Amino acid sequence: MHADLLKMAAELAGREEPFVLAVVVRRLPASSAQAGDMAIITGDGAFHGWLGGACTQPTVVREARRALLAGKPRLLALAPDPETERRPGVAVFPMTCHSGGSVEIYLEPILPAPRLAVFGASPAARALVSLGRAMGYTVVAAEAPETAVAPAAAGSRAPLFAVVATMGEGDEEAIRAALALSPAYLGVVASVRRFAQLRQTLLEQGVTAAALDAIRSPAGLPIGAHTPEEIALSVLAEIVERRRATAAVPSREAEKDEEKEAASTAVDPVCGMTVDVATARHTAERDGRTWYFCGAGCRETFLAGWKGAASG
Repeated sequence: MHADLLKMAAELAGREEPFVLAVVVRRLPASSAQAGDMAIITGDGAFHGWLGGACTQPTVVREARRALLAGKPRLLALAPDPETERRPGVAVFPMTCHSGGSVEIYLEPILPAPRLAVFGASPAARALVSLGRAMGYTVVAAEAPETAVAPAAAGSRAPLFAVVATMGEGDEEAIRAALALSPAYLGVVASVRRFAQLRQTLLEQGVTAAALDAIRSPAGLPIGAHTPEEIALSVLAEIVERRRATAAVPSREAEKDEEKEAASTAVDPVCGMTVDVATARHTAERDGRTWYFCGAGCRETFLAGWKGAASG
């Protein structure tokens, strides 16, 4: 099974499709999971592999999708008594499998590498290509504006960042080609005066002011860069700053989703399953509190136990 899953992981990564690799890192009997059991959860929630009983899958899939959204790994613990497993860095959930036992599962989101499109044959452009690759970016280099960058740089779910470092050689054509990629960031290596000239020319050629206003020029953080390598460093530092700020938004959204879900769900007091409050069909009122159940059986067990305690 591991060989098939690893092959699937390689295929998903090759297609730049995000997924989560889930691995059992600890188990206590009588869980059917074993340390090293593995599964893949794709972005659409499809589950492939084995992590123990099917009762663990809903929790794993939900948390895997959150890991993808936040872009951060997670460590889950599913236990009959969740309070015994609570510790920093571990998200704890009730184990709903009838076999009992506990299991800990590590979720690693695998995201496609960010893309960097570099326009130009200048020393700064070459330094950007070299440093971008060293930083793990998928780099697409276009030494001439007419180079077919769009087919190579588009068609991926990974974020795209573009830099024009043509520095006098087809500047306007390169900026138009970069804008056509709809990058998350577009920087132009040019002086303030030179970019003002480029901006006016592009406006006359029909490029919108809004598109031009979104361009960062002079590109890069103000670190006093002079050499091509220093310029490349400053530009990539700015891209990292932009990328991390953008990534923080989904992370905060994931936290909000968790808070919203916590407010809209309840735990079945009999089996420990999570129940959607809005659609729950089986409920009971006791001591001014509403209890929610996954099914009629759990509700009857709860009511029978309550009556026994009351009569005792």
